Amino acid sequence: MSNDDIFTRPPKVRDMKKMISHEIYAIGDIPKDVIKKIGKQIVYQLCVGMTDLSGNEWGNIFAKAVGGQHLQSPVGIADVVMGENQIAWSMKTVKSTNPFNQNANIRLISGRCSPDYSYGIENPHDDIEKTGRAVLEIWNERINIAYDYYNPVRTNILVRNEDLSSFAIWEEENHRYIANDYRWEENKRGNLIGIEKVTGTVCFTWQPHGSQFTIHTKIPSNAVKFRVKCPPKLDPDKTLEQIHYDDSWIEILRNG
Repeated sequence: MSNDDIFTRPPKVRDMKKMISHEIYAIGDIPKDVIKKIGKQIVYQLCVGMTDLSGNEWGNIFAKAVGGQHLQSPVGIADVVMGENQIAWSMKTVKSTNPFNQNANIRLISGRCSPDYSYGIENPHDDIEKTGRAVLEIWNERINIAYDYYNPVRTNILVRNEDLSSFAIWEEENHRYIANDYRWEENKRGNLIGIEKVTGTVCFTWQPHGSQFTIHTKIPSNAVKFRVKCPPKLDPDKTLEQIHYDDSWIEILRNG
C-alpha cells in the first residue's frame, strides 16, 4: 500500500450536520457597537474579580455581544453560532505582552487531530510527511463538516495583555489547506511542524502527545485595537448587602 492510499477516503472525525446562510457583517469589519459591548462585559468581569480571560469566557462574552449562542461543545470548530443567519465562529484568545504589535506571531490552538483515530497511523514518526498530510486532511474534513452546518465559518481571535487592559481582535475565514503546499519536519521537542514550501514559513505545529494541532498566524494590520479602564473591585460585603443576602439563603444538608 502506498503512502497516499489512506487518503482516498475522508478521515473519520467526531462531528456532523447541514445548513446554509449569510454574513451579519463583512469579515474584518466588526461593528463599533459590538466592540463596545465586548469592552463593557470585560469591565464587568474585571469588576467582579476576573484575573484572566479563558477561551470559554471569551465565547460567552462574544456571543452576548452579537446576540448569538455559545455552544460550549468540546467537539467541532463552531463555538458561537448566530440565529437565523447560521454564521459560526471558532473562538480563540491568546495572551501577548503587546496586543498592538502588528505582525506579532500568534499561535492558535485549534483542536486535536488524531491520525491514529482517523487513519490508523499508529506511529506518527514512521513517515512524517504522511502524518503531516493526515493532520491537514483531518482539519479539512472538520472544515467541510462545519460548512455543512454553517456559512460562513470564521475564526475570531482576541489577543489580550497580562492585566486585561489592552486588546486586539480580528477574524479570519476558516479554510482548507492544500496538503501538497507544505512539508513536514520534526523539531527538537519531537513535535511535527508544517512548513510552507514556497516561503519556508512555519505554519503549523502538531504534537504527537495529545494530538494537539496549532495554526500559526500574525496580528494583521486591520485588527481592531482597544483598551478598557480597569474598574475598582466590588466590595463583597457591600454587594451582599445590596442583594439583601441573609444566612437563610444557605441550606445545610446532613446525611442521616
